[in-house]
Amino acid sequence: ALAKELFDKVAEQGEAVRLLKTSKAEKAQVEAAVKQLLSLKEQYKATTGHDYKPASTGDAKNGARKQEPKKQEPKKQEPKKQEPKKQEPKKEVLPLGMEVKKLENFSEWYSQVITKSELVEYYDVSGCYILRPWAYSIWEAIQQFFNAEIMKLGVENCYFPMLVSQAALEREKSHIADFAPEVAWVTRSGKTDLAEPVAIRPTSETAVMYPAFAKWVQSHRDLPIKLNQWCSVVRWEFKHPQPFLRTREFLWQEGHTAYANAKDAKIEVRQILDLYADVYEKLLAIPVVRGQKTEKEKFAGADYTTTVEAFISASGRAIQ
Repeated sequence: ALAKELFDKVAEQGEAVRLLKTSKAEKAQVEAAVKQLLSLKEQYKATTGHDYKPASTGDAKNGARKQEPKKQEPKKQEPKKQEPKKQEPKKEVLPLGMEVKKLENFSEWYSQVITKSELVEYYDVSGCYILRPWAYSIWEAIQQFFNAEIMKLGVENCYFPMLVSQAALEREKSHIADFAPEVAWVTRSGKTDLAEPVAIRPTSETAVMYPAFAKWVQSHRDLPIKLNQWCSVVRWEFKHPQPFLRTREFLWQEGHTAYANAKDAKIEVRQILDLYADVYEKLLAIPVVRGQKTEKEKFAGADYTTTVEAFISASGRAIQ
C-alpha cells in the first residue's frame, strides 16, 4: 500500500514539474518542484528496493511491481547520472534565506537583508538604488508623521527647482564648500554643450531658497517665513556607496525658516531637533543621541550645527 501511494505521488509530482516547465514558470519554482520530485523518488526506492519507472500502461499497480522496473533498469540508468546535475541548483535555493552571519560579514549581511526583504533593488548607475514599495512606504510614514508635527508650528510645504545656476553657486561658494566636490553638473543638452552649466542641487538653502527669501522679506512684518520641502538631492559621493546610508541620489526633507530675532530661531532649532529624534526613536525604533557638532564639523557658514547621532554596533561608529 505504501509503495502504491509513493508511486502515485511520484507520478503526480512528475506531471506538476512538466506543467511548470511548459508554462515557463519562474526558475526557483521549477527547481523547488524538481527537488520535491527527486525526494519522492528516493523514498520510493528506499521502500521498494528499486528505482521508480513509469507504468507502461495506464495501470498504476504495475508501477509497484518489481519485475517491470528491473527489466527497464539498464535503459533508465542514464537519468541517474543526470540527477546530480538537477540537484546542483540546490545552492541557488539558499537565497530564500540569509547566507551569511551579521558578525562574520556585515556588509554582505546588510546587502542581503535589504534585497531579500524587498526594500531595495540595485541599479545600473553606481550609488543609485530603486526603492521598492516596502521602502517607500516607510518614507511615506515619515512624511505623514513629520508633516503633521511641523504644521502645528505653522510650517508650510513648498518646492524649489532642482537645477542651480553656476552663478548662484559661486555667490555662495563659502557656504557650500563642504559639498563642492560632490556637485553634479549638467553640461550638455543632447549633443550640444550648454552655454552655462547648471548644477543639480546638493542642498537648497543658500543658492536656491535664500535668494527668494531676500525678495519676499521687505520688513519685519513679512516675518517669520516657515517653509519645508520634500525632494531629492544629488551628491556625487566618491566613497563606497551604501543603500540608505550613503547614496548619490537620495530623498530628503529640508526645512528653512527666517525670524526677526535669533531667540525665536534658536527655540525652533531645538523643537525640530526633538522631532528628528522622534522620527528615529518612535517610528524607526533607533535610539539616537541629540547634540551639537564641534566647530570643525559644523555646517559651513553656520553659527552652530545640531545633530542626532545613531550608534552602529557592527562598526563601532556613530552616524549622523
